[in-house]
Amino acid sequence: MTELTFKDAEREDTPLILEFIKKLAEYENRLDEVTATQEELEKWIFDKRQAEVIFALEDGKVIGFALFFLSFSTYISNVNLHLEDLFIDPEYRGKGYGKALLKKLAKIVVDRGYGRFEWTCLSWNQPSIDFYLSLGAQQKDWNVFHLTGEELLKLAND
Repeated sequence: MTELTFKDAEREDTPLILEFIKKLAEYENRLDEVTATQEELEKWIFDKRQAEVIFALEDGKVIGFALFFLSFSTYISNVNLHLEDLFIDPEYRGKGYGKALLKKLAKIVVDRGYGRFEWTCLSWNQPSIDFYLSLGAQQKDWNVFHLTGEELLKLAND
């Protein structure tokens, strides 16, 4: 009988966090966009405490992760737990581990008194969309915009 457990990431787990970020990016066909470094992850997750990471373990072996942070909703005047990344190694999918990790995060939202649990999903990722809808999640009509690099500098400095 296999056992699924969870573990909060610690500073020494930073290389593993980066490894999972790259695995997710590869799955999303966006590996070329990853510029994250261990040093930057360590600074923002552990020094500045701007995000948290939970690992999923099967019989003590790390098989997935979730990286999340807080945002604020003016509509409900409370914080949201925003799930940035969730990834389960392909050979461990289909065992309910993704759902278990989402349940763990939902429990954090409830236990900490946050107002909402939210995440985004790539529009082409229909298996994930179907999975989230099966959990009772609602798709909102928001479009996500990003400014980075030269575009960000241009806006900031014009």
